[in-house]
Amino acid sequence: MPWNFFDGLEMMADVFSATGTHPIKDSKARTRKKGKEKDKYFTEKVSAGFILASVILFVIAFKDPLPVENYIQTLVVISLIGFAISCVLFFVLNLMELYYFKNVFKLLLFSCSVIAFFIALVMCVYFQSGVFI
Repeated sequence: MPWNFFDGLEMMADVFSATGTHPIKDSKARTRKKGKEKDKYFTEKVSAGFILASVILFVIAFKDPLPVENYIQTLVVISLIGFAISCVLFFVLNLMELYYFKNVFKLLLFSCSVIAFFIALVMCVYFQSGVFI
C-alpha cells in the first residue's frame, strides 16, 4: 500500500491534538506579538519628536533676520551638510539592521523628519555661534 501525503498530515494533526499544543499558539510567539504591540507606533513617535525638535530649532535659527550677503548660498550649504549628516546616520542604522520599515509612509516620515532635524541643527549652530558670520 503506497504512503499517502494526506495520511501523514492527518497523523501530525492527531499528534498535535493529543499533546494539546498547537504549533502556531506557542508561548514565545505570543510574547513576541505582545512586544510588537507595545511598539506599534514607535516610528511615528520618534518622527514626531524629531519634527518637534526641528521646529524649535528652526524658530531659534530664524528669530533674527538672515545676513543679506549670500544667504541663498548659505542655506544651500547648510542643507547639504544636514543631508550628509543624516545620510551617515541612515548608513549606521542600516549597518545595525535598524533601518527597516513595514511601509513606505513610515520610511518617508522618519527619513524626512531626521533630515529636517539635522538641517535645523546645523542651521542653529551656524547662525547662533557667530563664528561663521
